[in-house]
Amino acid sequence: MTPDELSAALFALVAPIVARRRGDGEGPEFVEADVTLERPKNREHGDWATNVALKLAKPLGTNPRELAAEIAAAAAALQGVASAEVAGPGFINLRLEAAAAGQLAKTIVDAGTAWGRNTSQAGRTINLEFVSANPTGPLHIGHTRWAALGDSIARVLLASGAELAREYYINDAGAQMDKFGASVLAAAKGEPTPEGGYPGQYIAELAAQVLEEVPGLLELPSDEALATAREVAYARQLGEIKQSLADFNVHFDVYFSERTLHAVDPETGTSAIDDAVEDLRKLGHVFDADDAVWVRTTDFGDDKDRVIRRSNEVYTYFAADAAYYLSKSERGFEHKIYLLGADHHGYVHRLKALAGAAGDDPEKDIEVLIGQLVSVNGARLSKRAGNIIEMDDLIEWLGADALRYSLARYPADSPLALDPEQLRSRTNDNPVFYVQYAHARICSVTRNAQAAGVETSVFAPELLTHETESALLGALQEFPRVIAHAAELREPHRVARYLEEVAGLYHRWYDTCRVIPQGEEPVEDVHRTRLTLNLAVGQTIRNGLELLGVSAPEKM
Repeated sequence: MTPDELSAALFALVAPIVARRRGDGEGPEFVEADVTLERPKNREHGDWATNVALKLAKPLGTNPRELAAEIAAAAAALQGVASAEVAGPGFINLRLEAAAAGQLAKTIVDAGTAWGRNTSQAGRTINLEFVSANPTGPLHIGHTRWAALGDSIARVLLASGAELAREYYINDAGAQMDKFGASVLAAAKGEPTPEGGYPGQYIAELAAQVLEEVPGLLELPSDEALATAREVAYARQLGEIKQSLADFNVHFDVYFSERTLHAVDPETGTSAIDDAVEDLRKLGHVFDADDAVWVRTTDFGDDKDRVIRRSNEVYTYFAADAAYYLSKSERGFEHKIYLLGADHHGYVHRLKALAGAAGDDPEKDIEVLIGQLVSVNGARLSKRAGNIIEMDDLIEWLGADALRYSLARYPADSPLALDPEQLRSRTNDNPVFYVQYAHARICSVTRNAQAAGVETSVFAPELLTHETESALLGALQEFPRVIAHAAELREPHRVARYLEEVAGLYHRWYDTCRVIPQGEEPVEDVHRTRLTLNLAVGQTIRNGLELLGVSAPEKM
């Protein structure tokens, strides 16, 4: 019996009790969501606890313990419930029959990769933008954290039924691109980096690649040479960024170029930015003052109104932000999530005000998540870039799995310092090793069981009576709800911490309960049933690691 099944059964029996006690009186509507279940901290109190009687007592004008006693008496008669007892001021502790609790193991195995998926985010269309580094250099340690977090947030949202696109905004317009091109061209000529340009060995490498692709670069007119160097280097650098992300098991559905916002439609003679400004004007939030065009963002909590076009008729960065935001709505995304770096706090009010000016609800239709800084003890600056710690170097040094797991294991808003010695160690002090080792052990047990003639032709869940089995099954029941909470709160670290709990419970079960008969003992139904439980734990850990973008090795 899953928590959802038990919750639905409780609702079905409580609803008539509420209706009878309410009679013709008025009161709040009683819905299935009012029946919540929690795992008791002390397993001796049962498998589940509910406070439904405490919730209903006041609106029904009754004593909570009296109401709890009536509900408990009815709940004790439910199929699969061994006992229901009242505790404290009106809590109800429920204990499942071994067969009902154990049935979950087969449910998990039958569900396979679908186990844990839920519909808590169904009906939501979400655009999740993260990383979005300028294509003027390699990805660094900060981008590494945003990549791990953003991709894991996307995975738990998708597993919870959301319709979602992972999006990377390419800042490929503006002065920084010209400086990038000038830096590459200077390197190709053997000249010093221009003032305000980009230094680093990677620029020299890009220059060599440009010269290889365009042998006559240095014979071109200066403007053409600059444009050529910029575009070829840009394509190469963007390709390198995409490869770094792929090596980190991060994939984007959309790479959105800022240039498309500036491009003029030959039919209308306007750009997406032009159209965005007019759309905001029609909504009543654009005004003209001091020969400039402004958006009245103070109407939506911003600290000041924002210039969207200067008096010299040049658009500001805010104009591109506005056009980009509106494009997301035009593409059918009702909800927008931005994951930004620690130096972007000023964007929060600006983007929320922009959402309000666009006719959206700033409190519901947009989220801006600010990730805090991350450091790795002993990490060296990149030899290629000189002033950053590169993602590629971190992956090579620590491994993609260790990085992804560790970066997703903490909330985005907590500063983080990683210990490389711990991440590289093959001990239980290393959380990713601890979880992956549990999965490898599960696979080893499965292989050895099959070699010993243990298979899953018989499943007798009533045999799963050991206390370690009860604890393990209780934890497995939580998986769909853990994913749903991680999706709702945008906190994939909940999945990581859950996997560590399951791994610990599995190791204790492994030390106590045998899947494989010892010596000359015959294969019995309890061994076959435990093999199914073993497989269920493996499926749960595998599915959880997939949500974090981490592999589940079969051998270690």
